[in-house]
Amino acid sequence: MHNTAMAGQRNHRAGVAPAKRAETGSREEKPDRVKLYLASRSPRRRELLAGLGYRFEVVDAGIDESRVDGETPARYVERMARGKALAGLDAVESAGAAVASSAAGVAGRGASSVVVVGADTIVVVDDEVLGKPRDDAEVLQHLERLSGRDHQVLSAVALASGGEPRDRFADVRLSRNRVWFRPLSAGERDAYRATGEPADKAGSYAIQGLAAAFVTRLEGSWSAVVGLPLHETAALLDRAGVPPFLPPPTNAAPRGSSASAEDG
Repeated sequence: MHNTAMAGQRNHRAGVAPAKRAETGSREEKPDRVKLYLASRSPRRRELLAGLGYRFEVVDAGIDESRVDGETPARYVERMARGKALAGLDAVESAGAAVASSAAGVAGRGASSVVVVGADTIVVVDDEVLGKPRDDAEVLQHLERLSGRDHQVLSAVALASGGEPRDRFADVRLSRNRVWFRPLSAGERDAYRATGEPADKAGSYAIQGLAAAFVTRLEGSWSAVVGLPLHETAALLDRAGVPPFLPPPTNAAPRGSSASAEDG
């Protein structure tokens, strides 16, 4: 028996893996697989992200959503997305998830084995943010404001990564969109309110639901208006080394756990 073969057997018996033979033109060894989390309990965002083939888990990320005096709508929605992503990263780490540095970079600053997606979406009319309605009266007020005119929908997505607190950061992308509503009669507004659909939606409507009948025109991203700008999200995840379009594992539960609450 050749010496090299005997050495290989000794290494195998000792629990040491034999050295792999170098292959011409082979790629460098890939880093460990990235663990992806969505910092949102919104079923809409979960479905949108899962629709691209990403495998992820859902993590709660409650933050103060108050708007700072003088803060523009764009700055506000970006801050909310960033805050949710970072809060989600904190929640993952406090739950015991290991965050290990890897050579792959997010925005050129290095990545971790855990990345968290946070997102926020707001409706803006004349520089006024229409958030989730507090009651039925505010639903009707929002619908009256939107009736027969255009409005902006700003949707931001952030990707948080990093190990030590000083290394944490969140890269943010903003999607600007414009939606036009046809004129809505008082009876239509009240009938839509009675369906319950507007109750937990920014701007008091869901473009993917019954309110689709109100929309005469859309400029921008439909998924962003729903709640998650998929083009921007996929671009951020690609830079983080998270591959999309994965086939579902055999006998596995649907991607993304179920949830009963929604967020903006």
